[in-house]
Amino acid sequence: MRKDSWSAVLTRRKVLTNAAGIGTGLFLSRYARAGAKEQSAQSGAKVCVLTPQAVEGPFYFDPKLVRSDITEGKQGAPLLLILQIVEAKDCVPLQDARVDVWHADGLGLYSGYAGQDTGSAKGETFLRGTQFSGADGDVRFNTIYPGWYPGRTPHIHFKAFIDNRNVITGQLYFPDHITEQVYATTPPYRERKRERDTFNASDFIFVRQGGADTIVDLKQESGSYLASLVIGIHRNR
Repeated sequence: MRKDSWSAVLTRRKVLTNAAGIGTGLFLSRYARAGAKEQSAQSGAKVCVLTPQAVEGPFYFDPKLVRSDITEGKQGAPLLLILQIVEAKDCVPLQDARVDVWHADGLGLYSGYAGQDTGSAKGETFLRGTQFSGADGDVRFNTIYPGWYPGRTPHIHFKAFIDNRNVITGQLYFPDHITEQVYATTPPYRERKRERDTFNASDFIFVRQGGADTIVDLKQESGSYLASLVIGIHRNR
């Protein structure tokens, strides 16, 4: 689907709501791309791991910001997020899939909303953006390590629009031991007076909706982080 054809699809909220509920499967692999290819060679068949979709949450909206850098000057540990969108049946990359991501800042605040536990950011658009997958199925976002807010472990939301019948929603998670290190050593996380109250194992969404299968592969280099995940789609035709 051409990128300029998304406007008609994405402005029809009812269509998207129906598409999200028609039983599309979400397949995610915790292997990095090289690892997934190696696994395929050993087994003789390319497959991805089926996991449940995760709830969208109350903080999604479409600010129509097609951009790779979503930081808008927000302070935090630099994070490069790479998601690869593939066909689940054979792991062939999917081109021109629209992928939206959004997450909380270092203080646990989402842009665009008032009345949050950690403050208000009504009218703002930080840490939100859209990218379209290339021929390799990849989308990339320059962002920061997500902050926490009461009742939730740190996470990044994503929504992938494959076509007008296939809309996938999920949440990405991080290894607790690395999160603790980031929060203890890096501003603004370390400057928060309130202690983090929820970890992966005590987050009800993580536990009930397959969060262990959507923990990103995470690498650290010179104070920056690279997070990656392969997302395989089983499309309704």
